[in-house]
Amino acid sequence: MEMITVKFDGKEYQVPRHVSILEAARSVGFDIPTLCHYKDLVETGACRVCLVEVKGMKALTTSCTTPVHDGMEINLHSPRVLRARRHSVELILSNHVNDCLHCTANGRCELQKAAEKCGIREIPFEGKMTTPSIDRLSPSIRRNSSKCILCGRCVEVCKKSQGIGILDFIHRGFETVIGPAENRSLTQVPCIYCGQCVNVCPTGALYVHEEVHRIQKAQVDGKHVIVQVAPAVRASLGEEFDLPIGTRVTGKMCSALKRLGFERVYDTNFTADLTVMEEGTELLTRLKKHLNGEKVAIPMITSCSPGWVNYAEYNYHDQLDHLSTCKSPQMMMGALVKSYYAEKQGLQPEDIFMVSIMPCTAKKYEKTRPEMRHETYADVDAVITTRELGDYIKSCGIDFLCLPDDEFDSDLLGDYSGAGALFGVSGGVTEAALRTVFALTQGHEYGKVVFESVRGLQGIKETTIPLKNIILDGKHTGIDFNLKIAVASSTKNAKILMDQVKDGTSPYHFIEIMGCPGGCINGGGQSFIKPGLLTFQEKLTMNDLLMKRAKAIYEEDASRPIRSAHLNPLIQNLYQEFLGHPNSEIAHRLLHTHYHARTPFPRLDD
Repeated sequence: MEMITVKFDGKEYQVPRHVSILEAARSVGFDIPTLCHYKDLVETGACRVCLVEVKGMKALTTSCTTPVHDGMEINLHSPRVLRARRHSVELILSNHVNDCLHCTANGRCELQKAAEKCGIREIPFEGKMTTPSIDRLSPSIRRNSSKCILCGRCVEVCKKSQGIGILDFIHRGFETVIGPAENRSLTQVPCIYCGQCVNVCPTGALYVHEEVHRIQKAQVDGKHVIVQVAPAVRASLGEEFDLPIGTRVTGKMCSALKRLGFERVYDTNFTADLTVMEEGTELLTRLKKHLNGEKVAIPMITSCSPGWVNYAEYNYHDQLDHLSTCKSPQMMMGALVKSYYAEKQGLQPEDIFMVSIMPCTAKKYEKTRPEMRHETYADVDAVITTRELGDYIKSCGIDFLCLPDDEFDSDLLGDYSGAGALFGVSGGVTEAALRTVFALTQGHEYGKVVFESVRGLQGIKETTIPLKNIILDGKHTGIDFNLKIAVASSTKNAKILMDQVKDGTSPYHFIEIMGCPGGCINGGGQSFIKPGLLTFQEKLTMNDLLMKRAKAIYEEDASRPIRSAHLNPLIQNLYQEFLGHPNSEIAHRLLHTHYHARTPFPRLDD
């Protein structure tokens, strides 16, 4: 990396060439406050909080938009600079609702942090405030424009990262707000509820619909309350208690959940294993028809990401037959708890309250889908995010860091393979499926266990797995087959693959799609990775930080004595006792679903 010499507050430093003043300052230990800046997403200087003084320039300049050059002299902390930054924050606060103590972003707010860094003690500016726009209709994400600082992060992440673009600036001047077209509710536009906008919002203008109170009410009402936890949660929850990003806290998490009074603490990894069996069998059934020349929807596409399913229903409703009919692992667990588990325990499904702890805001919507409900009960009753769980543990006075390690319950639906854990990261569903599909078609386990070609955080990954003399229906066919696979994370990348499917040019047999960049480790309900909240040591690239969480998932996989779903004894027992075989009639009734076209912008009543 080429280095140049600059002066910060009169002292010379070596900094990288071709970076902004902000990045150069951070590289040598100076932390300039920012609000709108988000590397590779928003670099406009709109908030005016990162102002610095450059020798030779008459006016102060924004450090996030101004590149450094050799010999540059910059004042970071002159009285003029500190006063200007303070005024910028004071002006933002003058048009910001003052409810910090009961705001959902309290303690996680970058505006709060900027005010602290700038030494704000009072707001000298008073006057009219922008008329707020509040949207509480969505079961997943809610919006309160009175807390919006117009940084534009949500607009850009929806456009650039997800390729959707349902948010934008509305009106002009003092009346400007950010929202969907016509300032509609998020329920009236093609929002997929991925929550990436919530992840980047510096304040509490965008937040999740919280449901902890419903769990507490169910316990008071005497319901049999069971909880399941998704694989990515254990890779993020520790961050809620100030542990380093990517610290795996499986044992302490189980211990905390048992102290919260749940009747059973199950791991969604178990039904991830079940998904592998159902989805793998579905894929082999489709491939058999394909090889026999029958018309069948190939490639088959995964269906465990509800944000991706929402996107497909809005944008590719004529290609929905390509999606696997499998429910997500979350919904499979709910269906089994209220059938198999209820039968074993002598309970009625209506007496069970099923809770999911998920990294994903779209899971909150998924549980409300009509296909996931019955006449008198739903498969899943409440979904809380990783952040909500952290808050719940704290509110109950549980000292998380001092807890002993405990384990998930494994009486009926608990034990899991390493493959199930992989569902938490992009490429994980594919790798888990490949371990089983390889074994079923080759008659032996894949020797290396790990399929490195589908690991990593690239937006699109491709691989080809050669299968020799494949076995179908228990017999060698004499057919050699190259299984072509693609993996995409984020709906922006999904569009590239889906356009190929729609045009009939897709070369693949199997496609995994995750709605969020990087997969569930970066879900909309995970602990925040926001620039204004990170310590100096943590200010790496987003991919570097997400790879720390991915590493925790890979460690969970490697730590398991069983690495493949089809070798899980409890999965084998479930089929023997209850389901019969993968894709059986009862399996289809409980574990599979269907999809429907959705109108992106429904007509509103006058």
